[in-house]
Amino acid sequence: MNDTLLQRITHNANICHGKPCIRGLRYPVELILELLNSGMSSEEILKDYDDLEFEDILAVLFFAARLCQVKSIHRIAS
Repeated sequence: MNDTLLQRITHNANICHGKPCIRGLRYPVELILELLNSGMSSEEILKDYDDLEFEDILAVLFFAARLCQVKSIHRIAS
């Protein structure tokens, strides 16, 4: 199932400047994470974005969890 979820996350240099997006649509992973972080529920997101599916939100969360499984994090100069 996890491989199927990851297939929903796509990268295309011509869509959203190459950011990871959902199924080639113009919904970057970061947008969905920001909506969830703001307190929106999955149901609210799906209601506002008709072409998204519940599995897309699961895919975003799985993708984000995978990104957090790095061995080290380097500080980015600000």
